[in-house]
Amino acid sequence: MRGNLVVTAPPLGDATLGIRRISPWVGATFILGLCLAIAAVEAIFAYRDVALGLALALLLVLVAYGVNSTLNFNQQIINSADSLTLLPLYILFTSSLPWLFLGQQYLLPAVYSVILGLCFWHIYQRNLNLKELLGFKKQWLLKGTLIGLFIAIPIGAVEYFILIPAPASPSFEFKYFLRDLVYMFLFVSLAEEVLFRGIIQRDLAEAFGWKWGLFGASAMFTIMHLTWRSAPELVFVFIIGMLLGYIYHRTKSLLIPIVVHGAGNTMLVAVSPYLFNAG
Repeated sequence: MRGNLVVTAPPLGDATLGIRRISPWVGATFILGLCLAIAAVEAIFAYRDVALGLALALLLVLVAYGVNSTLNFNQQIINSADSLTLLPLYILFTSSLPWLFLGQQYLLPAVYSVILGLCFWHIYQRNLNLKELLGFKKQWLLKGTLIGLFIAIPIGAVEYFILIPAPASPSFEFKYFLRDLVYMFLFVSLAEEVLFRGIIQRDLAEAFGWKWGLFGASAMFTIMHLTWRSAPELVFVFIIGMLLGYIYHRTKSLLIPIVVHGAGNTMLVAVSPYLFNAG
């Protein structure tokens, strides 16, 4: 029910209306199928054919919205499907827009601005409370930030030895560190934590319980990292996704996940290459 409209008619599943509510198992199968389809599209995009992956992502969006708006699912399934459909849109918008006119240093914030835009559009359309979704509490800001940094530093160091990213410059430079810090916190970690934990995990948990919500969001978080083409990285990302998702479940706040994600990525790309690169 949207707005303050009062409906006095029987529920949609009432036999007097001749409308049968879809079985919960059908709804669960739809969500599982949607997750598997997203995984297949991302795998094709990452490993086989970019153009085909984009075409399939567009087709998946159309099918997902069509099925979701046609069948009489309960509201939790509808919300979960809407949230998951953000992922093929993520693939489409971040990979098919004409980014070539941008300099390399502006590419990452531009791409993640699109993801943030998708998230905020979804939040607006669903009439969600952004403050409640973020869960930032004044009394927790310092403590949560310190906890996040404590977790992030070893995580970023471990991930460095999995990926071994090249340093941005021959020696550590504060301007690059500051740039990466801003990019990772204000764009990457904010966008991905709002999307995967604040939107997808939250909706899946409401539909299937917090454990399945945690597992499902972490699995999709991992799938969207297939473009790294590294099996150890996928295992690592899944473990970190489960950790961040569990923290979000327990605290009902994205503060610590955002700090862990942002500081860990900064450690990965802006600190570890100069600490551990012997060359």
